[in-house]
Amino acid sequence: MSVRRSVLLLGALEAFGPLSMDLYMPTLPQLAATLGTSDALAQATMSVCMIGLGLGQLIAGPLSDRFGRRTPILIGVALFALFSLACVFAPTIEVLLVARLLQGLAGSAGIVVTLAIARDMYSGTELSRMLSLLALVGASAPIIAPVIGGQLALVMDWRGIFGVLAGIGTAIFVLTLVLLRETLPPEQRHGGGFGTTAQHFGVLARDRLFVVMLIVSAAGGVAFFSYLSMSSFVLQDEFGLSPQLFSICFAANALANMGGAQLSRLAVSRFGPVRMYLAGQAATALAAAALLLVVLAGGGVVGVLIVLAVYLFCGGVGGPNGTTLALGGHSERAGTASAVLGTAMFVVGPIVAPLAALGGATALAMALTIAISAVVAGTLAWTVVRPLLRTSTLEP
Repeated sequence: MSVRRSVLLLGALEAFGPLSMDLYMPTLPQLAATLGTSDALAQATMSVCMIGLGLGQLIAGPLSDRFGRRTPILIGVALFALFSLACVFAPTIEVLLVARLLQGLAGSAGIVVTLAIARDMYSGTELSRMLSLLALVGASAPIIAPVIGGQLALVMDWRGIFGVLAGIGTAIFVLTLVLLRETLPPEQRHGGGFGTTAQHFGVLARDRLFVVMLIVSAAGGVAFFSYLSMSSFVLQDEFGLSPQLFSICFAANALANMGGAQLSRLAVSRFGPVRMYLAGQAATALAAAALLLVVLAGGGVVGVLIVLAVYLFCGGVGGPNGTTLALGGHSERAGTASAVLGTAMFVVGPIVAPLAALGGATALAMALTIAISAVVAGTLAWTVVRPLLRTSTLEP
């Protein structure tokens, strides 16, 4: 598989998470009104999908280490399309929550196995560059999806948007079936079943560097999901933006995140993944703290949007390098390691963010949650991860 085709196909598969969230974000307030539910439960439709995206990786990742990468992806994409249709016909918020959870469980295969495929093909600096390229393609979804979602909201309701998601899932299934080749040879797969999978989890649990980076990833996930789940309410309800204007602002922030990832791709060959990771974590923490100060000072929608863009740009710098460093010593269990990392990112955030919004999805609640989480992540990166990186034996 050529590099260009790899980037395009793997980027499309990695886009399941953003597509599942961003396409219908502009219609969240409408969804709450239509189903007669609260903002918190409408937000929970995002949370349960993200939880599914996280927990499903613990299934798809180890299965890909045992049976190869191609089969779990094809099954997951097909089920994603089916459960998207189930969302279309959900009569109540309770049914929609179940359908969204199942949709996330299915879509997780595309996310976790994509990382494993990249680790099969590359390592070290080249892996970091590949992950940055994937971020370029994958970030197109957060840029395009809310803009399209905002325009779709003019002609259809949230049910119609889930129908569009089902169509996208079907198209990606066909592309994967035709283009994706197996990257894990049979001789490198483990056939030991649950015992071998448990052994792989045990190896990861004993790797201090991996465990601490897992905690940092979870904290970063809380910050990012707080932005993802609260921003539509903050920008539309509190600051008065229309669904269409919100979608444009959200897309601009996604473009900033993509710009950070591309800066990482260009600079990592010179500075290395470690320096880029630590710089990204420090800058993200500072930007998150600045966001809280702007909100407390009453900086208004323009100030909030500017600092949010800086925060997302900085997150794009550190993200690919953190994944590279965490997976660096686990080539023989890349699927399982990717699954654990993904679960930390996709599960902890969706649990914490709705709790932070119990008093209302306000600018202060969003900024405070982002600031605390990002500062915790940055502090751990510099005080715990940095010394461990000095003594680690990561693959070059």
